Amino acid sequence: MRRASLRGYDAAQFEAVHKIKIKAVIGRGLKLRYVLAVVAAGLLLTALFAVNASLSARNEAAQLHSVLTELVSVGGDTSNPRVLELHAQIEHLVGDRGARHLLLVVLGGLLLTMLAATITATLITRIDRALTTLMQDARKIGEGRQTEPVTVTGVAEVASLEHSLEQMRQTLAATTISRDYLDDVLNGMDDAVLVTAPDGLIRTANATAIGWFGDEAQLAGTPFAGLVAPEHRTAFDLTRLAAEPGETVVRTQRGQTIPVAINIAPLGRDERSTTSRGNVVVLRDVTERKRAERRIRYLARFDTLTKMPNRMQFQHMLHQAITRTTRQGRGLILLYIDVDNFKEVNDTFGHETGDRVLETLSERLSRVLPREAVAGRLAGDEFAIFAEGVDGEQARHEQAADLARLVLAEIGRPMHLPDKEIDVTTSIGVALVPEHADNVIDLIRNADAAMYHAKRQGRNCHVFYLPEMNAAAVERLLLKSKLRRALERDEFLVRYQPKVDLATGEVVGAEALLRWRLPGHGEIAPSQFIPLAEESRLILDIGAWVLNQVCIDYAEWKQKVADPGRIAINLSLKELSQASFIPNCRSVFERHKVAPSAVELEITETTLMLDSERTLPLLDELRSMGVHLSIDDFGTGYSSLSALQQFPISTLKIDRSFVVNAATDPDDATIVRTIIEMGRSLRLQVIAEGIETEEQRYFLLHSGCQFGQGRLFGAPTTSAAFLDLLQRQATGEHPVLRLPA
Repeated sequence: MRRASLRGYDAAQFEAVHKIKIKAVIGRGLKLRYVLAVVAAGLLLTALFAVNASLSARNEAAQLHSVLTELVSVGGDTSNPRVLELHAQIEHLVGDRGARHLLLVVLGGLLLTMLAATITATLITRIDRALTTLMQDARKIGEGRQTEPVTVTGVAEVASLEHSLEQMRQTLAATTISRDYLDDVLNGMDDAVLVTAPDGLIRTANATAIGWFGDEAQLAGTPFAGLVAPEHRTAFDLTRLAAEPGETVVRTQRGQTIPVAINIAPLGRDERSTTSRGNVVVLRDVTERKRAERRIRYLARFDTLTKMPNRMQFQHMLHQAITRTTRQGRGLILLYIDVDNFKEVNDTFGHETGDRVLETLSERLSRVLPREAVAGRLAGDEFAIFAEGVDGEQARHEQAADLARLVLAEIGRPMHLPDKEIDVTTSIGVALVPEHADNVIDLIRNADAAMYHAKRQGRNCHVFYLPEMNAAAVERLLLKSKLRRALERDEFLVRYQPKVDLATGEVVGAEALLRWRLPGHGEIAPSQFIPLAEESRLILDIGAWVLNQVCIDYAEWKQKVADPGRIAINLSLKELSQASFIPNCRSVFERHKVAPSAVELEITETTLMLDSERTLPLLDELRSMGVHLSIDDFGTGYSSLSALQQFPISTLKIDRSFVVNAATDPDDATIVRTIIEMGRSLRLQVIAEGIETEEQRYFLLHSGCQFGQGRLFGAPTTSAAFLDLLQRQATGEHPVLRLPA
């Protein structure tokens, strides 16, 4: 394949040189005209001198004749023959002298004319040769041979032209060096680079583009939109892509389709007009990124061991099914399944055998379930099944009972594993829509409550949900009532979970964790009361209190420690949706003299993607203020790589559910490594949550994770204890983690 060149864009400045048609050889006709002009001028001058000489001779003869006549008259003898003879001789001599003088003038004029013509022809020939040499040098320059200097002929008439051409050669030589370097750079890129005219027609391309789409001669003059795969042309909008980067799919000359990221930059405007000179289009192959995106999406939504939908995906599918059946006026049944005494299987036979049991169980469920039923793995040994029910409560009750008995019988058969046979039973809780709940959360919770009642009844059975089973609902209402007065009674506390550099053990910040110190109940974890607060506007007041308390603590630390690090605070969608949220944040920072960069707001992946169009401008404003932003529980939501790129995120937090088995489970290890690599490719910091063992820390560190937090580095602590930790660290101690040598 020939070398690609991006010289087409500045070809105009070289076309002028290529198109120079110097009429260097003056030619015989022109030379003859110059010589004839000199000859004509010479002849004309000769004729003028000849006429002048003739007139002068006549004038002299007349004067002499007058003198002779006067002499004769004085002598008095005009008839003397001798006098007359002398008179005739003198007149003859005068006339003969005039004729000779005229002849000399004519001959001299002709000789001078021939000499001038010869000199003129010689000079013209010399200039002609110099111009011929100059034309040859110009042609060499036009052909790109700028290294050879212009020939100096020594002809003064063309010396200025030679000097000007030499200056042009030197300028073009310097320009060519820069242009060739640019060509080498662009042809060395893995991205395809195209230069298009204002009308979208392709002018030139680099080597990668030629490798994709064919020879440059084939590309030149074709519309850029023609490179887009036919099935994607409808959605392709060149004007929109010129305004902001985007993605599309192109088809190569071999028929292969390649997903590409497109960046378009204008070339600027022509100095002689206001029109655009075209665009530079850069196409980056994102095949690997798309493959990684699909892989991580699959790993995030499906259980890698059983190939079943995980909790997140199952709940999503269940929500869709509830919405659909409710709209159609039909019901739905949910079976919540838990393997009885599964911990004993792991403890007795090992985790590998436990995994084989779960795989066998999932295979049996997939084989025995009706086609319309959906099964998923919600946790380690917990599964769930839902199926759209028949009309009528009693009919749905019987349908659920039949399905539960079918599952119990299929799973209850002995499992024949290598070198062993294992009997496994399950307990099943059953809940119905709409009888027991009309939403995902309540339905699963009620089925879970029924499942625990099945275990209390002896296991290996199924139990239908009854309202009295869920005594926790009453407790929930009580908590909600007490929560309203918690702020007034100053019952909230902030605990700080240290964030640690996994390589050095140095504390680099903390996450602020909210605790509710309820009299008579002890400290209540956020998972128990935050959902209640989010159901009302209490979350706004609680969020404002946490930010203010963190800034108070940070200001106190700052007085005693030079750099307390960055403190992460969880942020809910309701807080972010308030118009007053950002002004309130700015006011708190200014009141306590805390730099916004000292705070990092954590947003869950699901919250981030829930209303991305509305969320993005708010996050941009927070980032411009200096506040750092991170995605919490990454890997559990529905975000894509292309979506993450548009958010001003600086940190990814790997969810603890992936970290807990990352050091021992190849599937979880793959997910964690993929997230770390993705964060690195997006130039984001990556922090892992829930690190509890040295093995987990070692795995994360050697997988490229920079920071971590978890019980391994200490439990969440008070503001004073965290300050003490920072002060001890400032003295050279490492109170959090003693790294092995």
